[in-house]
Amino acid sequence: MAGLIDIDDLTVAYDRRPAVHHLSGSFAQGSLTAVVGPNGAGKSTLLKSIVGLLRPSQGRIAMRGIAHRDLAYLPQQAEIDRSFPIDVADTVALGLWNGTGIWKAVTGEGRRRTAAALARVGLESFARHPIGNLSVGQFQRVLFARIILQDARVILLDEPFAAIDERTTADLLAIVKRWHEEGRTVIAVLHDMNEVREHFPETLLIARELVAWGPTGEALTDEMLARARAIARTWTNGHGREHAA
Repeated sequence: MAGLIDIDDLTVAYDRRPAVHHLSGSFAQGSLTAVVGPNGAGKSTLLKSIVGLLRPSQGRIAMRGIAHRDLAYLPQQAEIDRSFPIDVADTVALGLWNGTGIWKAVTGEGRRRTAAALARVGLESFARHPIGNLSVGQFQRVLFARIILQDARVILLDEPFAAIDERTTADLLAIVKRWHEEGRTVIAVLHDMNEVREHFPETLLIARELVAWGPTGEALTDEMLARARAIARTWTNGHGREHAA
């Protein structure tokens, strides 16, 4: 049966070297899926391809009843320039653009929604702080508040809990759980297998190619993880697979 997002024989390459290779499968409506695998396995590449930032070299991504405005994407923090002189409230209010347009001023209702989103992530007193002055965890809370305002049907998170403290991780995991309960489709690139097993019912394990995709208890077996590591070793050895790079 077709899913909300169907991946069909997807290959995505950089300089003709595949980062994702012949991947097929589906994300179901309302699913909460962790994307895991060795470093360089194509996890971030997959998210960027779904969002439309990268074009497939082969295959396709089919979305059923989803427009671009239905997607919310959180990249890794390292990809975000925090030197721009903008404060917390204005950064969060960017999540209203789908409804207001880029050039329209934020209305009173928009300001109320922005304040509510900041309160939900515990930053109501930081509205006028420059984003450049925030800690990594505080800035991640800001980015989650922006996604809350986007009110998207599909949410893609690239390493959302990397380098943040335990309390912030717990608070943000609670928001992810709420999104799942609301029926949104959430796809998150993660590295902490304990986090995955505890909080994410579905897992996609990739090593550039598909290793396992399904219920987390079945996808994250010792056998499947060992297979992913073995595939990764072929990349560093520089042989054995057409797509090892």
